[in-house]
Amino acid sequence: MLVRDGMNEIVVSVGPAHSLHEAARRMHERGVGAAVVFDSDQPGPGIITERDLLGASGRGEDLDAEKVADHLTTGLVYAEADWSLEQAAHEMTRGGFRHVIVIEGSDVVGILSMRDIVRCWTQDGASCDVPDASTGS
Repeated sequence: MLVRDGMNEIVVSVGPAHSLHEAARRMHERGVGAAVVFDSDQPGPGIITERDLLGASGRGEDLDAEKVADHLTTGLVYAEADWSLEQAAHEMTRGGFRHVIVIEGSDVVGILSMRDIVRCWTQDGASCDVPDASTGS
């Protein structure tokens, strides 16, 4: 199974000047754990995650005053849409992150999360019986 088969095509984006509160609001509205950050001053897209927001909140920072640009995840690895899910999982585990921006050529086409990978593997490739979460059995 490929990254394009498991990724979330609904990409939430924010700008570097948005507040952390605005980033959290947008992510919450769409039910996602990360947002892509487009900044014309940077060579590629960035990402802000629920972990970044939680860290700022836990440190007592003002989410209305703090800007996304100051809290971006660094050292990004971008996944190609035609990578296998195994390759993406390996890169995510090696880098210690739970979300990856998916690109096709130079275009952002989605975000892949560890949750997406687990969902795909349990629906399509489970090697044992997996209880159906919707029925509780």
